[in-house]
Amino acid sequence: MQGPESHYQEYLAKGEFRIQRCDACNSHVFYPRLLCPHCGSSALKWIVPSGAGTVYSTTVMRRRPEAGGDYNVCLVDLEEGPRLMSRVDGPPPAAIGIGMRVKARIAGGGDAGFFVVFEPVGN
Repeated sequence: MQGPESHYQEYLAKGEFRIQRCDACNSHVFYPRLLCPHCGSSALKWIVPSGAGTVYSTTVMRRRPEAGGDYNVCLVDLEEGPRLMSRVDGPPPAAIGIGMRVKARIAGGGDAGFFVVFEPVGN
């Protein structure tokens, strides 16, 4: 039997960002789980979220230029409710601000695997 993390990674590999929604209490859930953290139900279904979100917090991680340069790490609140740790691609790391509207996309591949990052919208 595959666990929820395996299902999540399979969706990403197919180019699909999905989160779970509980059929018992209608709460959205991320990170993938076996039981709803809100009500304890096992009635979790995979859904395609809007991908729209808002930066809740952000910080700049400093690296030497030869190591890839600075990058941001942020928490993003999805419109559906869950909060994800990720990064915002595009603008310089110091330009990412709390309240910035963002949209999810799938990045990565190869040895790094697939993961969700965000891009600014309407800025």
